[in-house]
Amino acid sequence: MKKNIYLYLFVFALLLALFMYINSKSAIEIYENKITALKQNEEVFKNQIESLEDENLDLLYFNLENNDDALDYFERDGYDTEQIIPFLRDELYKLNEPDGQHPLVPYAAMSENGRMLINKVRLLNHKWIIADFSDGEYWGEMLLTYEITEDKLLKFKVVESLLYAPQN
Repeated sequence: MKKNIYLYLFVFALLLALFMYINSKSAIEIYENKITALKQNEEVFKNQIESLEDENLDLLYFNLENNDDALDYFERDGYDTEQIIPFLRDELYKLNEPDGQHPLVPYAAMSENGRMLINKVRLLNHKWIIADFSDGEYWGEMLLTYEITEDKLLKFKVVESLLYAPQN
């Protein structure tokens, strides 16, 4: 009888070990599949990050803040480049404040109680600016030149502009 108990315990232990082996093997396979999927996702995300970094560099190409030659132009004239960029933007946005026709936007507002206002500005270099304007319904873009005179006055000139057809 004692022999049979040992035999039953041995068979039970063997079955328990076999069950644990099979269960752990399937768990390991599941984890390996998850790790493989995560590694593939990591590669995809790394490629997307590299692509976005390249795109970001392309977008920064025509930007005064990253144009050393244009910044040198201001430094030669004695301007602090960290202050000149916000100054230029602020001066353009200040032109939005007075009532009536905007002094730079060559189009009158066409929506009721609207006024053409400059919304977005990109400083390309030490001479050119691209600006977006709208009255809430109609919008357009313009290319401006600017210069700081010897009297430290800022002058803007509209080189080209366009008004988009309204989207209905």
